[in-house]
Amino acid sequence: MKKINLILILFAISFQGCNGDDECNQLCFTPPQVFEFEIVGKESGENLFTNGTFNSNDIVITDILNNNESVEFSFISENSVNLIAISSIGWETEIVNLKIDIADNHIFNFYVDAERINDCCSHTAYNEITITDAAFELDSQTGIYKVIVE
Repeated sequence: MKKINLILILFAISFQGCNGDDECNQLCFTPPQVFEFEIVGKESGENLFTNGTFNSNDIVITDILNNNESVEFSFISENSVNLIAISSIGWETEIVNLKIDIADNHIFNFYVDAERINDCCSHTAYNEITITDAAFELDSQTGIYKVIVE
């Protein structure tokens, strides 16, 4: 039995190898960025989900460039931090123009021109990221966009 296990291990090791490509010492994969948005009031600076102004069930995100097709998102709600997270952008080369509405209120548009680069270290390059129809601040430490609503 030990002999069979040793043979199986040696057999498995023989298929482990490198491709001889000097430019890529190892394969790696970097997933696309998750875009996170905090919706805050202009006067109070409070998160409008935390203070009850908006309800997460009323969020509607559609892609204007794709026949207003619904876009998948998640709502992160923990420790009074309520964020809209979109993780579907950048898995392929694409341009999206998202319309974010909450309870029949247009909040902002989010435009992204993403290019997926598949080489020895696959990653997404963002040619353009734009928010329109609302003022916003980008926290460079967390990557969270704070969208300011009047």
